[in-house]
Amino acid sequence: MIRRLPLRSRLALLTAAACAVAIGVAAAACWYITANQLHGNLDDSLITAQVSRGWTKVLEAECGKTPPATNKEGPPSRITAVLLKPDGTRCVDYADTATVITQADLDVAAGKTRGVLRNGVREDGTTVRVFTHKLSNGDTVVLASEISEIAEPLNRLAALLTIVGGCGVLLALGAGLLIARTALRPVHRFTAAVEHIARTEDLKVRIPVEGNDEIARLGTSFNSMTAALENSRDRQQRLIADAGHELRTPLTSLRANVDLLVRSSETGRPIPQHKRDALLGSLQAQTQELSSLIGDLLELSRPDAAQAAAVPTPFHSVVERALERAQLRGPGIEFVTEVEPWHVLGDPASLERAVVNLLDNAVKFSPPNGRIEVRLHAGELTVRDHGQGIPAEDLPHVFERFWRSPQARALPGSGLGLSIVAHTVQRSSGRVTLLPAPGGGTVASISLPGSPLGERSVAHIVSGL
Repeated sequence: MIRRLPLRSRLALLTAAACAVAIGVAAAACWYITANQLHGNLDDSLITAQVSRGWTKVLEAECGKTPPATNKEGPPSRITAVLLKPDGTRCVDYADTATVITQADLDVAAGKTRGVLRNGVREDGTTVRVFTHKLSNGDTVVLASEISEIAEPLNRLAALLTIVGGCGVLLALGAGLLIARTALRPVHRFTAAVEHIARTEDLKVRIPVEGNDEIARLGTSFNSMTAALENSRDRQQRLIADAGHELRTPLTSLRANVDLLVRSSETGRPIPQHKRDALLGSLQAQTQELSSLIGDLLELSRPDAAQAAAVPTPFHSVVERALERAQLRGPGIEFVTEVEPWHVLGDPASLERAVVNLLDNAVKFSPPNGRIEVRLHAGELTVRDHGQGIPAEDLPHVFERFWRSPQARALPGSGLGLSIVAHTVQRSSGRVTLLPAPGGGTVASISLPGSPLGERSVAHIVSGL
């Protein structure tokens, strides 16, 4: 039932329950200690009274029928007594209604025990505390005092503790509500923010963070999460917008060429063969460009979780296969290579695509009959061309999606090649850089963690990085 209550009510009830238990234990301990003290005082008064002088004279005066003279040294008036003679006769205190004599009292009179403390009753049913003691003259005195003398104070104390404890529980309940409301105020802000985001999809919402406690850490984590979601959505929207823009150009060209062929067929006016061949070649090139763009988009859309499927891979073999493909695309370009063994943990196909993109970029910007230097040493792959280089103001943008420098806009490509390189290298826990080369040109570098020893040692070495 309590689970159905709001968190604030549950905290207040739990606080009140804890305070009620504490107050109850304290009240019970207070009552118990007081009761023990009062009972001890009563027993002490009975024991002290039995040594007072005048008991025999008081009890034998008319056997309790005549009030004795005031004796300041005698016993307190609240204590009454019965005197047991050795011959079996009894004298009852004038103020007593005859305490009921038990076997324990007779045992004391018979000399079996020296004295006894017990609870007893009078003939009128009053509950009393009894102390029986044998005197030096052979008589036995039975002293009695009403337990009501301490029962009434204890009852009043119990009532007082109950009232005070109840007030304490009510105060604890109010304090619990106040504390719960204060403590849960940040949680209410979180709830309102989450509900606002769910209702409006506004990821710009941030929660004010105060202090450095658990609630502040939760607020910081929440703000970090919304910021990451906002950035992810912005990147997604930007990718969709850029992809739509890039796809529109080849699709428009394809549509225009197809419409030209359809009109030629419908009107019966054949297109000259050389123009028809050029048109079909253009369609083929545009189709390849569209397929390449779609493949690049699919590569960039792969989640980072794909890294979980990474396997030990000989990176030097990946580089050699990529070089074979790049040499076919750059006839007349001289490739100077120096490849040393290096094993990494990654996806072989993605790594090969990244290296091919890097080499294609070098081929694209190399002059005719130029030279490209490729070197793999200690896990670092460098690709250096001798082209016109990249202006310093363009370097911060080279790995952005669909970004193309002014001198590259006239060349074929979608602007996604280097973005795929960076995406793949980051999934493999590596880093990639693109810098101007001394003497002109550009040098691209990929560094991947791994080992030159073999595939079996890769997983262990990479996991320790």
